[in-house]
Amino acid sequence: MLDAAQQILTKEGFAALSTRRVALEAGVPLSQIHYHFGSKHGLVLTLLDHLDRATLERQERMYDSTAPLSARWAQACDFLEEDIATGYVRLLQECTALGWSNPDFANKVAALLDRWSALLTAVAEEAETRLGPFGPFTPAEVAELVGKAFLGAESALLLGINEDRQPIRSALRKVGRLIELLETMEEAKP
Repeated sequence: MLDAAQQILTKEGFAALSTRRVALEAGVPLSQIHYHFGSKHGLVLTLLDHLDRATLERQERMYDSTAPLSARWAQACDFLEEDIATGYVRLLQECTALGWSNPDFANKVAALLDRWSALLTAVAEEAETRLGPFGPFTPAEVAELVGKAFLGAESALLLGINEDRQPIRSALRKVGRLIELLETMEEAKP
């Protein structure tokens, strides 16, 4: 049922999703959708939680590696493309918009963003240990800038803004090159 909902959301968005359509696509009685999820909103919130946990676990494994931070940044950029393709980014953005007027969605998205902030803060703390202080910024502040840069990039990419109009993808990739330069400078220190 979640796979069917994900396919519909990925191809057509939240407005095209209905419990009846999910039941039809999943080949189950409509009553099963209502039994397991209660409503369209319950289905979408469950799907968001399911996809986010898998995505966050993948990121945690990647950030747990011993690879240089610059290599992990490049992999995060690769994951952005993967997350757009799977529909995770679209689902997150649609749930964010729903959260502006629905407290259930607002609370779910805020909790999800808290988990991402905690992960990125841990990575920023590691970066500070390896590369030195971030000037006036704390690791938590750097983590927020990084996380919100990716969220903004996701929004623009979903709108179909291409690289010729706004060099989003190349800008994100160049941050990785800047991190690589800092790593090289740190290694060269006596």
